[in-house]
Amino acid sequence: MNHDITLIVTLALIIMFSPFIARLLKIPTTPIEIVLGALLGYAGMLHGSHLFEFVAEVGFLFLMFLAGMEINLRTFFRTDRKLLERIGLYLLALYGLSALAVWYLELSRIFMILLPLISVGLVAALSKEYGKAHWLTLAMTAGGIGEVVSIALLTVSSAAMRSGLGVGLFETMLVLVLFIAVIVVIFKALQLFFWWFPEVATMLMPHQDNKEQDVRLSIGILFLLVAVMLYLNLELAFAAFIAGMFIPTFFEHKHDLPEKLESFGFGFLVPLFFIYIGTTFDLGALTMDGLVAKALLVTFLMIAIRLIASQVFTPLIGWRQALLTGLSHAMPLTLLIAITTLAYYSHSIDKLHYYALILASLFEVIVVMVAIKFLHTGNLPAEELHG
Repeated sequence: MNHDITLIVTLALIIMFSPFIARLLKIPTTPIEIVLGALLGYAGMLHGSHLFEFVAEVGFLFLMFLAGMEINLRTFFRTDRKLLERIGLYLLALYGLSALAVWYLELSRIFMILLPLISVGLVAALSKEYGKAHWLTLAMTAGGIGEVVSIALLTVSSAAMRSGLGVGLFETMLVLVLFIAVIVVIFKALQLFFWWFPEVATMLMPHQDNKEQDVRLSIGILFLLVAVMLYLNLELAFAAFIAGMFIPTFFEHKHDLPEKLESFGFGFLVPLFFIYIGTTFDLGALTMDGLVAKALLVTFLMIAIRLIASQVFTPLIGWRQALLTGLSHAMPLTLLIAITTLAYYSHSIDKLHYYALILASLFEVIVVMVAIKFLHTGNLPAEELHG
């Protein structure tokens, strides 16, 4: 009982005071939560608990749900074709450079998926500090597409780690393709339905809503898709991400809904996930031979390949803003931790690489935040984003 009380009080204090520490150090709150989780876990104030682990997993799914909400499919389909071609080249360059690095440095094949990962979670956080800069607009567009690719690869790699490269993987891939096809059909059908009957959208999520109907419907969509993925034995994060995409695509009139859901997620569920990740990092492992060197190598590779690949955007926004776009994608903290955890528990990587990748995810945030501050200036030329 005393251990449970200590756990609850410690979690409460971390959730309350992490933003103050982050503001003092001028870095995002997420790495602070991970570091505090590691420190206090090592001190014995945070211990393993089934309920803690369960809520942390729910927090991860909610984080993927919020990431999906960053993507409005209607806006995506209106994106300029030339810009989409550049984004395609950018993603091809990322995966090509990653494959080259894995081959040259003789790294594990899992790094071909890990190194090019993109997550828009911290890119969205940058917009609060730097406003509507052209490089951030491009970073969100390219990052949204890149995150869809990353989530799909997370699902495939999860299946491969669970069932190997045999018949089980083929069956999982077939189920995944069918699931995506059904989702596309549902999206198209709903798009047509809401075009004919736009009043249904406001009926489901009214402007004046004193029963929090919009939040209830959003959580309901999330739970339903997660249940489908559980039944199909596919990666739950993919379901949460797709559920998030439903909200801005079909309920554009609810401008305040993303903010309401983010307040709940980042105020409660998501911090618990990051604190839990921190507790899985044993600070005693810092003395492991080669750990810091491997973490620094991963950090260098993830930043370098993005800086090189991002130069495909130079004709659109100039080299400086192209570098900023690449840097903003070099903090895929959530997905990197997700795949790292998945790979470790499926025995695809050893404990050394697990700790190195967790450490690298923290290094990346610190290095990238400092680099972006250095590159971004108040009098940066406002180059227009054009096709």
